Amino acid sequence: QVQLVESGGGLVQAGDSLRLSCAASVASGRAFSDCAMGWFRQAPGKEREYIAGIMRSGLRYYSDSVKGRFIISRDNAANTVYLQMNSLTPEETAVYYCAATLRPWTRLADEYDNWGQGTQVTVSS
Repeated sequence: QVQLVESGGGLVQAGDSLRLSCAASVASGRAFSDCAMGWFRQAPGKEREYIAGIMRSGLRYYSDSVKGRFIISRDNAANTVYLQMNSLTPEETAVYYCAATLRPWTRLADEYDNWGQGTQVTVSS
């Protein structure tokens, strides 16, 4: 059981950058470092999209749509995962969610057990 709280969303112009944060609180007997973490986004009228993940080891994975522009990172001492988003486009306007799983790695939303509330990112043209 992991509680997640996201922050850092907002309104930016095309080409700008944002850094999202997700602070985690874990149940007794567990540690943040036990979790693989993912970032998803969901635009109006579209399905939730996996965009980035980071494993327990720190190994990173990115979807093709964000590779080279976004960076996922984690600070286990701070129980926090980050998503640095660069060169944002209007098409990336969406609610961004962080999620946690005890699986070693997965890109499937259904296999993530814990979700944050989401933070809105709006990119104007």
